[in-house]
Amino acid sequence: MSSQDISAASSSSARPRPAARQPGPGLAARALAAPGLVPVATFVAILLVWEIACRVFAIPSFVLPAPSRIVEGFGAVSLGRWIEHIWATLSVALMGFALSIAIAIPIAVLLARSETLSRALYPILVVIQSTPIVAVAPIIIVVMGAGDAPRVAITCLITFFPLVVSTTTGLMATPPELIELSRSLRAPAIREITQIRLPYAVPFIFSALKISVTLAVIGAVVAEFVAAEKGVGYFIQFSTSMFQIQQAWSGLVVLVLMSLALFQLVNLAQRLFFPWSLSEKGR
Repeated sequence: MSSQDISAASSSSARPRPAARQPGPGLAARALAAPGLVPVATFVAILLVWEIACRVFAIPSFVLPAPSRIVEGFGAVSLGRWIEHIWATLSVALMGFALSIAIAIPIAVLLARSETLSRALYPILVVIQSTPIVAVAPIIIVVMGAGDAPRVAITCLITFFPLVVSTTTGLMATPPELIELSRSLRAPAIREITQIRLPYAVPFIFSALKISVTLAVIGAVVAEFVAAEKGVGYFIQFSTSMFQIQQAWSGLVVLVLMSLALFQLVNLAQRLFFPWSLSEKGR
């Protein structure tokens, strides 16, 4: 054998062989790995267990209706009536939510700008938040009268505190060197707020908005429990008083879906208008 043959054989033997292809995950495993499929599968499994438990143990519908009976409760109410109740609750929730934003962000700016105001106002805000809204709601209804105004006020009282606290935290989280730089350049206070502090506070603000928008639905329902002639909260209260438990549960499902939809709308607004405020995992 020639020296060239020997060198060729040694180089071929020394060349690394390709690793054996490992069997990949099956189709079912890849499907379950989808980000949105796992919670859906979990939710469906819970509904199945719920339905089976109600049928096997013969749980009365007035104690815990099965999901199929709740669906029947949906069908027992006309579409026009559902739209009327949903719109009544949604309009109050959105108006109270918007009012809380209009009040909370200016208050947060004042708290961040002045330590004296922070010491004076923050305890009052804590007292307002600590007061049970269910106890205050009847007083607000009596003072402000009938209509949407007292329900909007109740919703605003529930939703504005997380916005104030989180926005103030975000405004105070601005790097101090940027504040010193802007003041050394004699930038006006309004530019310090709008161009330096508020951009740093955007992630904090949206975190509070996601919490407050779900609380807005709770506030609207609490107000409807006290005094209302329409709305999903009024529908639930009326259904339970008439022992129509399936319809009451269907109203509860509507409220949950409403809260989830509003939460996703706030999340979508952040993704569309402030994508830089999201973390890498959130994107």
